[in-house]
Amino acid sequence: MEFTGLHSVFPHGKQPSLFDSPAEWYLKARQSVQRFTVNQLGEIFYIFLFSCRYVAHSYNFFLFPTTFGVMDSEFSLQASSIQFLTHYGFDYNKFLKDGIPYMNEVQEKKLQQVLLAGNWKVRSTLDKDKVKEVIDDVTCWLPSANEGDSMVLHDMCGFQIFEIQLILRQALPDVWTVPFGDQKVLVKKVSPRHRWHLENSSYDCCRKDLILLSAQGFTNLFKVLVEAKKPVVGHNMLMDLLHLHDKFYKPLPESYEEFKRNIHNLFPVLIDTKNVTKSIWKVRCGSNKNLHFTFSNSDLNPTNSTCPVIVHASDCSKYGMFCITEFFSPLQHSDTLGTDPTFSQYLCVLTKYLNQVNLIRAGVSKINFSGTDVPSQRPPLLIASVWGWPGVDEEQIYQELKVLCRFDVRRLTKNQFLLLTNKFKDVRIVLRDYKAHPNLQISLYHHWRHSPRVNCLLQICAIVASWSLLAFVCGGLS
Repeated sequence: MEFTGLHSVFPHGKQPSLFDSPAEWYLKARQSVQRFTVNQLGEIFYIFLFSCRYVAHSYNFFLFPTTFGVMDSEFSLQASSIQFLTHYGFDYNKFLKDGIPYMNEVQEKKLQQVLLAGNWKVRSTLDKDKVKEVIDDVTCWLPSANEGDSMVLHDMCGFQIFEIQLILRQALPDVWTVPFGDQKVLVKKVSPRHRWHLENSSYDCCRKDLILLSAQGFTNLFKVLVEAKKPVVGHNMLMDLLHLHDKFYKPLPESYEEFKRNIHNLFPVLIDTKNVTKSIWKVRCGSNKNLHFTFSNSDLNPTNSTCPVIVHASDCSKYGMFCITEFFSPLQHSDTLGTDPTFSQYLCVLTKYLNQVNLIRAGVSKINFSGTDVPSQRPPLLIASVWGWPGVDEEQIYQELKVLCRFDVRRLTKNQFLLLTNKFKDVRIVLRDYKAHPNLQISLYHHWRHSPRVNCLLQICAIVASWSLLAFVCGGLS
């Protein structure tokens, strides 16, 4: 997916960090998803032919929120995202002018209620101007027209074709309308009886179910994907899942656990290739520090006869993809595979990665959509103690350490700060370089030694014990 923005500009100290629990991270990400929208979505559908041979159908969909009747969404644009997409040739004219409409279930119900009520209103200023022009033309023509006469309205675009027909039919009981060619509407003068028969005809293009189907747009394809229950494969796909839920299913719930349940019900089998390759990398780097992956954009016919052969559909050849043998080659080192593994054995190896989606900056490294999130094996927590640096805050500590490496910083006490990183080498560097620093001393964090709550509890226990001892001594003397 491509978005109009990625991360909201959070207030100071509210940015996503390694200190966040998955639920805390989710609430921050939810705020960003609600602000931005999806402007392009790419999908590849694989169709099995025979004997491990597949054909790949690749598509790019430009999307734009439905603007129809009461539907008028708001979204933000983030300068850095616009700059990035523009640099790589994203067609913003196509996004804005020809984007496929979409809506979620809440918006769909709202539109259904309006259609059933029959009180049609236009919100867009552009559409209001067009409607006024059309009504003037039709009302000027109608008095002199005979029954059966017709006129053609030109230069309609998008949902204007539906809106103008609904408004004319609502306002004028002796006319009937039908689409006529490209961007045109035919208006015909009819008798009330003929109008009644036309309204109850199955051929009416302005039937409410057909209007709703058109307004749903891409959401119809989303529903097909949900009903199919096929495995969904993506790369670093968490933000994609958030937007899929919010834009095509329901607004994101406040509950992180409810979000996980909803996604698992929608897509029971998820494979995040980012999580798979990260896990394989960690396993193999233990024995080979110089490991690297090579990907091919042209060779789709693997030399390993046990792997599937993928061919592009005739109209999708411009979309390159890496050879699947390159992706699976690291798995050949797994103890669970034989010397000449079959494709089904490769898939069995992937079982442990199912529904595990990569999470970039939070207290865990991945989200488990089919169970409990597993704590991350991350570098140890550090504590920075400050002397002779009045008024120091998290940002100043972050900037001080940024020269060497990146740490997330959280205040513990007035002069103490917690430090977290996802790189073990960064821990070694700061422990070495700040061991004897005059103003900033960094050491490993020990809960029983550094936690303010533990220290407070120990102080209370010490006071209670002292008073008890004093009372005992005084009682013995008397």
